[in-house]
Amino acid sequence: MSTSQNPPSATKTPEDWKVTLKNKGPSEFRDPCLAASQASMECLNRHDYNRDDCLEYFRAYRECKAAWLKQRREDRRSGRTDM
Repeated sequence: MSTSQNPPSATKTPEDWKVTLKNKGPSEFRDPCLAASQASMECLNRHDYNRDDCLEYFRAYRECKAAWLKQRREDRRSGRTDM
């Protein structure tokens, strides 16, 4: 893990899922919220896995995931499923 400390607010917005998943192989896992996920894990490592100190990072990850799923849902509803 890197030692850089991203503020939680910097990771609330997911990457564009079409770009993230464009060249994905059939068994690869890609996450548009990878930055938020990594930031929350780095926070846990810095604070000896004290979850209470990292609540903002967890909240940012949940917001990122919700935004990503909302974006995918809206794209599917409007017929934009191509990558």
